[in-house]
Amino acid sequence: MRYSEMYLPTAREIPSDAEVASHQLMIRAGMIRKLTSGIYSYLPLGYRVIRKVEQIVREEMNKAGAQEVHLPMVQPVELWQESGRWVHYGKELLRFRDRHEREYCLGPTHEEVITDLVRNDIKTYRQLPRNLYQIQTKFRDEVRPRFGVMRCREFGMKDAYSFDADEAGAEKSYDKMFVAYNNIFNRCGLKFRSVEADSGSIGGKYSHEFMVMADSGEDAIVFCDKCAYAANLEKAEIREPEKKNISQKDWLPLESVHTPEVRTIEEVSTFLKVKPRDIVKTLIFNADGKACAVLIRGDQDVNEIKVKNYLGAAELELADDEMIMKATGAPRGFAGAVKIKTRVIADFSVMNMINFVTGANKEDYHLKNVNIGRDFNVEVFADLRVVKENDSCPRCGDKIKFARGIEVGHVFKLGTKYSKAMKAVYLDKDGQEKIMVMGCYGIGIGRTVAACIEQNFDENGIVWPMPLAPYQVIITPVNINEVDIMKAAESIYSSMLNCGIEVILDDRDERAGVKFKDADLIGIPIRITIGQKSLASGNIELKIRKTGENRLYPSQKIVQEVKALIDQELNPAAK
Repeated sequence: MRYSEMYLPTAREIPSDAEVASHQLMIRAGMIRKLTSGIYSYLPLGYRVIRKVEQIVREEMNKAGAQEVHLPMVQPVELWQESGRWVHYGKELLRFRDRHEREYCLGPTHEEVITDLVRNDIKTYRQLPRNLYQIQTKFRDEVRPRFGVMRCREFGMKDAYSFDADEAGAEKSYDKMFVAYNNIFNRCGLKFRSVEADSGSIGGKYSHEFMVMADSGEDAIVFCDKCAYAANLEKAEIREPEKKNISQKDWLPLESVHTPEVRTIEEVSTFLKVKPRDIVKTLIFNADGKACAVLIRGDQDVNEIKVKNYLGAAELELADDEMIMKATGAPRGFAGAVKIKTRVIADFSVMNMINFVTGANKEDYHLKNVNIGRDFNVEVFADLRVVKENDSCPRCGDKIKFARGIEVGHVFKLGTKYSKAMKAVYLDKDGQEKIMVMGCYGIGIGRTVAACIEQNFDENGIVWPMPLAPYQVIITPVNINEVDIMKAAESIYSSMLNCGIEVILDDRDERAGVKFKDADLIGIPIRITIGQKSLASGNIELKIRKTGENRLYPSQKIVQEVKALIDQELNPAAK
């Protein structure tokens, strides 16, 4: 491609509304333009990168036995009512009515549509397993779109759905996709981790996220260097502590203390001259309309997702003042487990505590020297808190570490959540009706591009890994008005095109410095510079964008050297 013919509006200034590097650089490099909040147009350079990611995804999905389909973005209300998500999905689901007043939504995902498709066509075990995927536009009405294409409202996504006859088959399908995802992100040239994750609004039994490691990542990742354990912060587990033998002789007498207007952990700690770790917080949750008290040590934080999953609740939120008053007999800030009128569960952090402080379920009072077994009982101890940096690995016991990551892919083992609700059934060998077991597997295409930039940039611009680079080479003639320089540039350009190399010829009548800056900004991996001095000696200068290394090659060998470099980057195993 000739630069003079390209639609490539680069910019030197950093956009004022761009918060992260990928957003800034995608705009500056002429890859995207904002249409409205959370909705972007991809320009030619950006769309080439999108197509590169899509092609890698398509090849690996096909290799894993999945088949490509294309499903409607507009989905009828009836399917979402069948699955139960019309009510539960929330405001991110953009609902609308057509001219006949029929209700629809713009698809944020396609579990309902694919399940409807399969249940109408697959009738017997002989037609299973099946894995169908698409690369298509999704819409989620994000409350606060940000970070450019990293968290936008309209976005491209690869979503796949597997259907199996039983759990064993579903495990095999899940494993195939897990391997395919590792292959995809390796081929994209990304540094990433697969981490255990919560299934969220998609539902299902378990899942893994694929996180690109980057300091700008929205998500915290917990991992262990000693073993393979890794999880996102929502899912990260706490090892169950050993139960200590606590003697009742160590229990001190229960004491009620007047604590006027003292509600928070910090206030109680200061007032009673105790450490936060000597206090037990009692949080009242509303779980599907029923109150539940969750106990946790004062210096720890409750993980609401863990609580929700433990209780098996469809909806969980902190209780309102009316529910708190009904359960405790006191206003917010004075709840405790002693004589509370609701079920009580506790985090592992409370298991071995003695003589601790809690609310007294009485306004302006707290209790000292509270003990489990004497003053109240706990239904169960469970892992209900947020992991912290001094915690141990739940698998091997070594110290865990924290990092930041950007989620680019997610695989879910759905089980029968959708197939049962929507009656996606088949006949087994004995003619008995059985429910299909499902999995679903997503990759954010635009997010993958943005995450790649977050991991590969410097002060001059993007540093594309070869597999995702919009072009592999840029040829920069220092002065297009010099006949010898342009003759050499045109010859090399033509030879590279004939060899299948993706190349830009910068034929603009601009100063060399301007051309160099643009080449660095858009991140082309290899720059060929043709100047009078090197050309006179029969050499051509080659610069590697990633390392800044400059090399000189004889002009007659430059094309084969470039081809060899590209092949090494695209096939690292062959190095």
